[in-house]
Amino acid sequence: MTRIRRGYIARNRRTKMRLFASSFRGAHSRLTRTITQQKIRALVSAHRDRDRQKRDFRHLWITRINAVIRGRGVSSSYSGFIYNLYKRRMLLNRKILAQIAILNRNCLYMISNEIIK
Repeated sequence: MTRIRRGYIARNRRTKMRLFASSFRGAHSRLTRTITQQKIRALVSAHRDRDRQKRDFRHLWITRINAVIRGRGVSSSYSGFIYNLYKRRMLLNRKILAQIAILNRNCLYMISNEIIK
């Protein structure tokens, strides 16, 4: 019986996995079975942390806005400031408000004065 040479498809698949895991340490970048487990784990973490990142940034923006508002005495609380924004129909999202709070505080004070009037 003649010897059958295996195809190149499985080797290409393993090579692709090794390229994905080339930055991993130890056996996680060398052993095929371990590479597949680590690849699954890495992709799950990436998927979970994309949602987590959105939450973290929103939390950061809220903290920045609250710090500037309370520091100057513009409003007693963040929630009251946001409530007044929506009541006056000034649709500014938290990301923009946080950038204004950091870069140009006077502009945020002007916005808050418009709300209070």
